[in-house]
Amino acid sequence: MSQPNVVSLWRYPVKSMMGEELNATDITEKGLVGDRKFALIDTSTGKLANAKNPIKWPNMFDYRAAYVEPPQDPSKLPAVRITFPDGSWGVTTDGNLEQRLTDKLDRPVRVATISSEAGDVQFEGYIPDIEGLNNRKTTFTRSSPEGTFYDIDIVHLLTTASINKMRELIPESRIEVRRYRTNIVIDVPNEEGFVENSWVGKHIRIGDGVVLQVTQPCIRCIMTTLAQGDLPNDPSILRAAVKHNKGSMGVYAKVIQTGRIHRGDKIVIE
Repeated sequence: MSQPNVVSLWRYPVKSMMGEELNATDITEKGLVGDRKFALIDTSTGKLANAKNPIKWPNMFDYRAAYVEPPQDPSKLPAVRITFPDGSWGVTTDGNLEQRLTDKLDRPVRVATISSEAGDVQFEGYIPDIEGLNNRKTTFTRSSPEGTFYDIDIVHLLTTASINKMRELIPESRIEVRRYRTNIVIDVPNEEGFVENSWVGKHIRIGDGVVLQVTQPCIRCIMTTLAQGDLPNDPSILRAAVKHNKGSMGVYAKVIQTGRIHRGDKIVIE
């Protein structure tokens, strides 16, 4: 029987912008090196610019972020290049980048890093009008875990079995990894359905050293439905997750043992 293995790795330098696919990455206790270590802060509210609230931030997925060079030291990250919808770009060290972003997003923003933010960091989210969701058509405010720009936990895992299950449930929709903004995609040969639901509480060993502990299902939000690149806006994505898997798609994990992982690494679930 084939062993589960890593088939893709993803990092998102700036929260709620498009990110980078990787061949390998170091993982620290704070997650993939460089993942969601930058964010835009709405200076009128002090909250994160976040695609979870597309009413206020409708175009976040039109922006792409990538490090100007591979990050090596988690405590001293390189600058990030942000590509605008029109193809122009700027670097986080540019003195005029914040004004350019403010003009394009039509809201006052500044570029923030984890190290520059002290205290509670909050973000907003909009709950769409989809049957099965509570408090539909309302906006909520939550706090990121201390010292992060994450929503809930440090690493997000998703299996090919879950992706294939969604394709089976809604064949008319385009189900792709990009929609779920996961960090680690795991191929699970001979498994079907939402198999990672059964991993909660278990340890995931990756390659020669990294160990993660799965903490909870990843309850999906409106972000999975939004248009990005050639993927259309599609509420069916979230509707199917709510109907068939209590709204979840993938799982969150915390880091038990740090190290380096690679595409193709074998996975042991215990």
